[in-house]
Amino acid sequence: MDRVIWIVLDSVGCGEAPDADKFGDVGANTIKSAAAAIPGFDLPNMRKIGYGNIDGIEGVKPVDNPIGAYGKCAEMSNGKDTTIGHWEMAGIVTPTPFPTYPDGFPDDLMEEFLKVTGLGGYYCNKPYSGTKVIEDYGEEHFKTGWPIIYTSGDSVFQIAAHEDVIPVDKLYEICKKAREILKGEHAVARVIARPFVGELHNFTRTSNRRDFSLHPSKENIMQYLVDAGYPVAAVGKIEDIFAGQGITTAKHTKNNMDGMDVTFEYMKEIKNGLIFTNLVEFDSTFGHRRDAVGYANGLLDFDKRLGELFDLMTDDDLLVITADHGCDPSFKGTDHTREYVPVLMYRHGMKGVNLGVGKTYADIAQTLSEMFGLKAFAEGVSYYKYL
Repeated sequence: MDRVIWIVLDSVGCGEAPDADKFGDVGANTIKSAAAAIPGFDLPNMRKIGYGNIDGIEGVKPVDNPIGAYGKCAEMSNGKDTTIGHWEMAGIVTPTPFPTYPDGFPDDLMEEFLKVTGLGGYYCNKPYSGTKVIEDYGEEHFKTGWPIIYTSGDSVFQIAAHEDVIPVDKLYEICKKAREILKGEHAVARVIARPFVGELHNFTRTSNRRDFSLHPSKENIMQYLVDAGYPVAAVGKIEDIFAGQGITTAKHTKNNMDGMDVTFEYMKEIKNGLIFTNLVEFDSTFGHRRDAVGYANGLLDFDKRLGELFDLMTDDDLLVITADHGCDPSFKGTDHTREYVPVLMYRHGMKGVNLGVGKTYADIAQTLSEMFGLKAFAEGVSYYKYL
């Protein structure tokens, strides 16, 4: 096998992790909640690989003879956010959690933010729903031009602004300056630009979101591949999550279906190495907004496109499908949930195999490392022998 198509279904967890109690997430089960939202819910292409045969999965029916490798992994890192999840699956385990701010960011930090950006002020500065915060502070934002700063249960510094008040390019520059001062004890995982459009009481967040992440360790599968001379194509917010490191080409996307379109384009252009795709809409549009019906429909749409992907695969391809955390649309609050994530691997002609339950998302990086003959990681078990 010469090429890997790796798709992260952002937030599509498959049941509470063993340590869910430490995160307040006992009972969370993203796929179960999504499946229950629509009568007759079915994912025939994912089930064909073995999705419904994963140990303990609920809401997805098994098949008699899966054609892929199927299992699930717990998270070893201390967190349940996008950055930690993606880093771990790429081989970077993070034992110390990134800082979070349940009471908002401290005054001295915000004073420095105003100093480096030259802004006259800001609004909010506390944990908030991303859609509600622009509704509640949008009118004041229009009057003064000051951005809306907020956070969540994740390690994020989010900056919202209407595109007619603070143009997108200027918002990105503000985020970059914030990223420069958010270091040391305040080294949040991501600074996120959250542009929106529309009129009062009818605001809509746009696809111009950008994430400005911490730089990961170079001990990750993407950097290993690049160092070995392989191309690494990033689709969606993968480039942002890894701060551009270990990536040779990248395209940002508007939604899940655009992400699949771009993945197919790369499959026609790049014949070896890695195509690494994040489908963020499950998380941002459905999970955080607790839209179980939207979540279920999003999965149905993905499953249809998966059939197209099968047709585009060659005998030298390996398909990997996983998630980075949960975001149960029927659970309390609006934050991510600490869950197992599915691990599905498929290539043409392989025999179905149950991979069981892994202890770390890094099992994926370890598998790819062995496949490409690269350096092994300290954590994780390779599944290569089963493929």
